[in-house]
Amino acid sequence: METPTDPATDPATEPTTGTPAEPPADTHAGYAELASVGPYGVRPGHALITMVEPHPGHEYAYNRWYEDDHYIAGAMAMPWIYAGRRWVATRDLQLLRYPAESAVAQPVTTGCYLSTYWITEGRYGEHMRWTVAINKRLNRDGRVYRDRTHVFTSFQDHQTTVYRDGAAGPRDHHALDHPYQGLVLQVVDAAGPGERAELLEWLRARHLPSRLKDSPAAMVTVFRPTPLPVDRMSYVKQVEGTGTRLTLLWFLQEDPRESWEACFTGLDEAVADSGLGRTELVAPFIPTIPGTDTYVDQLR
Repeated sequence: METPTDPATDPATEPTTGTPAEPPADTHAGYAELASVGPYGVRPGHALITMVEPHPGHEYAYNRWYEDDHYIAGAMAMPWIYAGRRWVATRDLQLLRYPAESAVAQPVTTGCYLSTYWITEGRYGEHMRWTVAINKRLNRDGRVYRDRTHVFTSFQDHQTTVYRDGAAGPRDHHALDHPYQGLVLQVVDAAGPGERAELLEWLRARHLPSRLKDSPAAMVTVFRPTPLPVDRMSYVKQVEGTGTRLTLLWFLQEDPRESWEACFTGLDEAVADSGLGRTELVAPFIPTIPGTDTYVDQLR
């Protein structure tokens, strides 16, 4: 299967002409049945967090494919995803990452695009059944971009959210819609499966409240990864660290470069000093501008 290199002329990314075949009437009835049962709250009970590296020379084509097709057809159009946002690390932001020896990204600068999506609490199973099926269809229809590497991709379960300002300000279910100016991805591995709960409590009750105080970060959401299904697409590797890992998303009200030294260096030392784990990645991002190629020329 050939990978489209010019999405502007690729029929897989152009609007479909004509009228698609309607599904059987009984399929329509199934939608009404599904809508009448199960949870439908607003909490981000689960997330898809995916950091990807387009192969050299494919930066523009990859960005256009993701912006024009995959962000919608491969994510937002799926059941129970209710919010999403793309982030980018220009070369200067990549060079701020640490630690140099990372279990997540080798080299640590790998993975210049990050996409984050919220999934309704309690709907992970239904969403996964759909997403596996639709990705098989996208693959069959030639709508999967091959010249990219999944550096850190996993579905994750929400564990806690810590707010800088208490009850004031946007909640975590607003985080991907609110115009935050930056995001810091932090990945932490507990010393072992038995220590993850203790690490989470230390983060929630002690570490994050003190680091958030007087910082540009309005909140930190904390997730733990879940294994991908066995019938996942072959180009996405199985999730590592499902028994020990925690993923932190710091939502910033300013560009991370403005306060990096003051607020976001030393996060690895703080975790190490707790004796509860090791930081495997601290990586800053800024939001992409939807529908544009802004920042693509600043990735290398």
